[in-house]
Amino acid sequence: MITATVFNHAGGAGKTSVTRDVGHELARRGLRVLLIDLDPQANLTSWLGVRNVDLDSTVFQVAVEGAPLPEPLHVFGLDLIPSQVDLALAEAQMLGQPGAHFSLSQALEPLKDDYDVVLIDSPPSIGQLAILGAGAADKLLVPIPTRAKGLDAMPGLQKATSLYRRLRRDLTVALYIPTLYDARRSHDREVLEVLRQHLSPMSEPVPQREAVWLDSNSAGEPVGVYAPSSPVYQDIQRLTDEVAQALGLGLELGLNPGSAAISGAGEKA
Repeated sequence: MITATVFNHAGGAGKTSVTRDVGHELARRGLRVLLIDLDPQANLTSWLGVRNVDLDSTVFQVAVEGAPLPEPLHVFGLDLIPSQVDLALAEAQMLGQPGAHFSLSQALEPLKDDYDVVLIDSPPSIGQLAILGAGAADKLLVPIPTRAKGLDAMPGLQKATSLYRRLRRDLTVALYIPTLYDARRSHDREVLEVLRQHLSPMSEPVPQREAVWLDSNSAGEPVGVYAPSSPVYQDIQRLTDEVAQALGLGLELGLNPGSAAISGAGEKA
């Protein structure tokens, strides 16, 4: 079982979209996938069509009492530990509790033969829940937008990853994922070049094709279910190939090389 936490301390990087849609694509290809929503905003949960979540169904008791993971929900061929707004209460209750940051890692240990991959959607912060997710991770996946705010986030990302390595000295970034990329904009191209100079390993950029992403979120369905013939789904297949390779999952490629051309980035699907 490989556990990867999808992290960026700044919001709007595409973190939750990557978690949902790469997770769904990995499950579609036959892997046993568990998604864990650590963000009290609960976008991963709602974007998978799950509503009215009880706090006991979240990681709350895991975080504050070291309890076992609750029974996951089964949605779209994968398992989900959902979130809801009251999960934010765990932030204060974890403070001062020795070992609290490793409680999720310990809760996952009995499940190591039940799943091939666990993807954790970390909150956009460097608070206690984000540290909880890092403490459970074998690897980090870091989406970063090809915008000025992506460059602005780089010092904070470096500080956060340094902090996380104090918890897990072997923790590394498996893949940086440039997001919201529009090849028609010189600004995006320039930012992408800067990111490539400073961050490694890095995936090919994920194009900005907002319509399908937003509509699939509203529908509560992964893109592979909502719009399987769309260019966005091709982008997801290509990204999943790269994530699978970075995590050592040994999957067959979902696309032939070059079939999702970056030259089309920025067109609206």
